Amino acid sequence: MSAAPADPFRVLVVCTGNICRSAFAERLGRAWIGEALGDDASELVVESAGTRAVVGSAMHPDSALVLRGYGVEADGFRARQLAEEHPAQADLVLTMTRAHRNQVLGLAPRALARTFTLREAAALLSALDDLEPEGDDFVARARALVRAMADARPGRSATRTDDDVWDPINQPIEAHEEAGELIVETFLPLLRRLADLRSAEACGTAAAEEPAAR
Repeated sequence: MSAAPADPFRVLVVCTGNICRSAFAERLGRAWIGEALGDDASELVVESAGTRAVVGSAMHPDSALVLRGYGVEADGFRARQLAEEHPAQADLVLTMTRAHRNQVLGLAPRALARTFTLREAAALLSALDDLEPEGDDFVARARALVRAMADARPGRSATRTDDDVWDPINQPIEAHEEAGELIVETFLPLLRRLADLRSAEACGTAAAEEPAAR
């Protein structure tokens, strides 16, 4: 087993109650990372919080049901309140709406270049499809990618319809399904892009070591 890195790349996902959208994204992301990176999964950490969290509550049963449809369980999840240190310590903050983004920045203004709505981040990444971030290790390359996203943001125009993942709370199960589908479509490609940076590093290390083994 690989040792846990001293400095993992941290992704923070934020919504309101931390029992539907961000909870879904956290559990989905952790499961995907576990499968994609295996023993190196600790190098990419996904956490979540809510701006008005139902602290200590389990995931909403409808969101948990939708999550189970993707093969992931919500067992053991507990909601937590967003605090100043959470965005301050994160390398990438993904919010479900523009309003959440503003609330995060109210707590941690210095996190501006690292804070995006989830859909905004997905769109910016699509525009940077050919970018190969530079860095000495995975975390450095991932942080370089986030900086490139921030640099590309001024050229993008969007509305709430483009950027927000609407809250399914107190809505029929179909609203939870719609939110879950949108999170899957935007969050997993982002995680895959980050995981590819880790895979590229691993391949580069193997190539560098190969001549010495001959």
